Amino acid sequence: MWLKPEEILLKNAFKLWVTEKDNEYFVLQRRRGYGEGGGGLTGLLVGTLDTVLDSTSKVAPFRILHHTPDSQVYWSIACGATKEEIVEHWEWLQQNIMRTLSVFDSSDDITSFVQGKIRGLIAEEGKVSLVLEDDPEKFREALLRFEKWFELPQKEKLVTYYSCSYWKGRVPCQGWLYLSTNFLCFYSYLLGAEVKLVISWDEIWRLEKTSNVILTESIHVQAHGEDHYFSMLLHLNETFLIMEQLADYSIKRLFDKESFQREPALSDPLQITKRGLETNARSEQFRAFFRLPKEENLLEVHESFLWVPFSHYNTLGKICLSENYLCFASQDGSQCHVIIPMREVVNVEKPDSSSRALTVCVRGKRALRFSEVRDYERLANTIRSRCGITASPLHSASTEVTHFYYSNNCTVSSFWRPFEGSKGSSKAVSTEALMTVFHPQDVENLDPKMLKEKMKEQSWNIHFSEYGRGTSMFFTKKTRDLIVRGVPEALRGELWMLFSGAVNDMATHPGYYTELVEQSLGTSTLATDEIERDLHRSLPEHPAFQSDTGISALRRVLTAYAYRNPKIGYCQAMNILTSVLLLYAKEEEAFWLLVAVCERMLPDYFNRRIIGALVDQAVFEELIREQLPQLVEHMTDLSFFSSVSLSWFLTLFISVLPIESAVNVVDCFFYDGIKAILQLGLAVLDYNMEALISCHDDAEAVTILNKFFDSVTNKDSPLPPTVQQASVGNNDKASHVSVDISELIREAYEKYGTIRSEEVESSRKRNKLYVIQTLEDTTKQNVIRVVSQEVKFSASHLDELYYLFKRQHFLSCYWTMNSPVLLHHDPSLAYLEQYQLGFQQFSMLFSLLEPWTLCTGKSNLSLWVFRLIDENQDGLVNFREFCYALDTLYSGSFTNKLKFLFKLHLPPVITVSICSFLTSCLYISAFDLPEDGVIRKSPERGRGKVDLQAYLKQWQDEILKKEETIKDLPRINQTQFIQFSKTLYNLFHGDPEEEALYRAVAHVTSLLLRMEEVGRRLQEPSSPTKPATATREGLPSEEAVTSSSLSEVEWSFSFEQVLASLLNEPAIVSFFERPTLIQTRLDQAKGTQLKVKANK
Repeated sequence: MWLKPEEILLKNAFKLWVTEKDNEYFVLQRRRGYGEGGGGLTGLLVGTLDTVLDSTSKVAPFRILHHTPDSQVYWSIACGATKEEIVEHWEWLQQNIMRTLSVFDSSDDITSFVQGKIRGLIAEEGKVSLVLEDDPEKFREALLRFEKWFELPQKEKLVTYYSCSYWKGRVPCQGWLYLSTNFLCFYSYLLGAEVKLVISWDEIWRLEKTSNVILTESIHVQAHGEDHYFSMLLHLNETFLIMEQLADYSIKRLFDKESFQREPALSDPLQITKRGLETNARSEQFRAFFRLPKEENLLEVHESFLWVPFSHYNTLGKICLSENYLCFASQDGSQCHVIIPMREVVNVEKPDSSSRALTVCVRGKRALRFSEVRDYERLANTIRSRCGITASPLHSASTEVTHFYYSNNCTVSSFWRPFEGSKGSSKAVSTEALMTVFHPQDVENLDPKMLKEKMKEQSWNIHFSEYGRGTSMFFTKKTRDLIVRGVPEALRGELWMLFSGAVNDMATHPGYYTELVEQSLGTSTLATDEIERDLHRSLPEHPAFQSDTGISALRRVLTAYAYRNPKIGYCQAMNILTSVLLLYAKEEEAFWLLVAVCERMLPDYFNRRIIGALVDQAVFEELIREQLPQLVEHMTDLSFFSSVSLSWFLTLFISVLPIESAVNVVDCFFYDGIKAILQLGLAVLDYNMEALISCHDDAEAVTILNKFFDSVTNKDSPLPPTVQQASVGNNDKASHVSVDISELIREAYEKYGTIRSEEVESSRKRNKLYVIQTLEDTTKQNVIRVVSQEVKFSASHLDELYYLFKRQHFLSCYWTMNSPVLLHHDPSLAYLEQYQLGFQQFSMLFSLLEPWTLCTGKSNLSLWVFRLIDENQDGLVNFREFCYALDTLYSGSFTNKLKFLFKLHLPPVITVSICSFLTSCLYISAFDLPEDGVIRKSPERGRGKVDLQAYLKQWQDEILKKEETIKDLPRINQTQFIQFSKTLYNLFHGDPEEEALYRAVAHVTSLLLRMEEVGRRLQEPSSPTKPATATREGLPSEEAVTSSSLSEVEWSFSFEQVLASLLNEPAIVSFFERPTLIQTRLDQAKGTQLKVKANK
């Protein structure tokens, strides 16, 4: 490898290098302790020194130096891992450089020419692969060590590396931590003791920063039940951020099947860089804080002051600029932030160059003044250019949205707006919130509750006049205080849209919901069937959902979302949440609110495994341990609270609280996110602390909580009794003191408001790994329990087989986003089919585990086995089918093993060659996949009609399927028998009894041919034929095959004939009955699985 020329004053410092070749301008050297005469104490000391100092010499113990005759300065220009590599570089220098150097007169010119030539070679090598790295030269050297030490496939992309200590027991090992796209690796070499660690990101259970008495600060990694600690990191926070990003990237890519099409830095696993990961992490934090769409990325950050008109002072903070938004967040504790969509910007002015200020003018005659901006001119030009791009097509939509928000005088006659071109009202979309229609406010009603409601509205109007209204409103502490006190009924929909960011989604997608409803209505899918089933279970006590008006609106929103996002489709609890959204928001607004909740605010909540809810339950448990130690002392097992709180998270307390109280919780959720739900959960447990501590079992605790929720009221709610939700425990209400929801929320903010959103997000990431791995482990246990009833392998062997099978599945996904196996991985499948292998992956794993290690012709054998066990012929094999094949070959009787081999040579298994089979697989994967690239064997959650009857019939056929007997097998013809004989020879190759086995096969073949010939003579006595002869190898001779093929009737054998003949050969019987230990093969496969992939 060519190196960036670096000056070396002593060419043989401390006698660590030995000169092998030299000439007038170059020296080739070998590191002492390597190669001939290496080893011993010198080798140990030199190896340790190289590892600790991160010397390239550890993996490249050869180098070439450049020097001039009249100088004592040497320049390192190349290194090599092997002598052949360094000699190749040496010869290139001799052929291309030496002749040219003789024409130079000055030694400085010679050195400059050599350095320029070497830099040119390096630039050519790294033009593609290293262009994005911060320090390409150092990175090339680190990459060389990474490839040499860990022997991973060449496609594996090294992201970054750090010097650190790895704690093996109580002894630290100083070495280097290498972080690549798919693996965490560590290498250390101290005085002959080599420590090498390789962990794939998808196997990690825990990843967290820890500290204790011995390790002040370290990174804890848990995988395979083992704990690993890395300390003495110079940039620990940076290292942890990259590790966290890589682990999350692996989970999303391998388990969630995300393709990262909107994130170019992550779209190709072969091009992942440290810079790209850091940029992605910043963009994620930016989007989460300001509730922006997923398409937005953080492009620029500028420190500045913002003039706050309502406080009459400048607040220090940062301007954050994305493609379509200008955002500001304070950093002085004022908790002030503002979001300005570019579509709302009218002009950008630079009033005062001395203060480096600029003024951003937005619609509504408002302006924001930023000062002390270092690069204010460039920022102003950037904002102008972006506004010019995005302003024109979106102004009309923005005006329309503003009109909807600020005008509340729409008549009931405008409640329905038919689609263009639609003749009936079945596809009409409601343009008013259901609460407005079913509970219109009576202006003349002056009862105390309505008066208080009017006072709340007045408080908000004053707030709007000071802080602004709409998309560019200031968010401050006062805004949160008003939220805690309760949002007026008339403003609830507007504020939900604003706080969730849904207002921006709707403004930038005009007409999108209308098109979705037109496309989705009338479709029949599993999702639509589930929606229809749950429509009348959604707030059934509310008048709005006792009529076709509310039910139809709910159907349209849920069906449109299932059509938009088939990955989620429809999940229970979405109907309850959407019902409440429709009460206070227009139909289209309710749709975009649902999008914001499902795709941003509660990620991974509404899917088959509800991973997001389980993660937040784990976060809730951590907070209980921190905030409620008395409860923890009494109830050490907090899993009870996880099961009880599941509905709290999934429905935002809507399913447990009366509707008039639950909407106050939803107000806080849209402003503060999941943090508000966690705070309220803690407040509920704290309020019932004494009762929970005194309870004796879980059932009593559930009763206590249910009675508490029934006693929660909203004394300020202006809703009439016909609209308010009746409490389940109404009969016992007199015995319980009522609790006002506003007081409960206020107490939650006072006691637990110090919980920071950043801490919650960090805890989410930390617990997500554990939750997913726990679910994966449960899936594994279920699979092993089912498969263990059908095979003879022990549970421990099945556990190891499952690990290898799953890893082989992921190996095909590590280095590409378009792997057919990755596309076929459908979480909605039954657990037995969660992981499947295509032929290429099956062939690699089967070659590692099949019992006949010296077998030749493995490619043909693996192909036939694959086709035999792939019963539904979809080109994929699941773990159950894979274990069936291995169990037969390892644990089957002589008859079963022979029957298995016999069936390998019967149609349709042996009808195609490997080349034609692979061609057909490629053709299918390229042209016959559905739109989303996933071959599904189970009902879809999104689009497409499912034939459930076909699945029931298939299930019934499997139950009634009888065990196959040897009499059911068809006869084997001459071509198939010849191939069967060849397969036996391949199996016996390399066996100690190879010669005896060959003779036995030859004897059996000749015997069968003679038996067949005799049988034919008895059937046709008048037509004598030439008897078939066999060669020494046991295969029919060409003459025999020719004469046989010319006859009218081809010869064939039944399985019973073949079995009877082979049973008479003790050598063959003992070969197949010889016990083979699968544990040996499993241990070998674990160590070589990655290397086999690397050599492919």
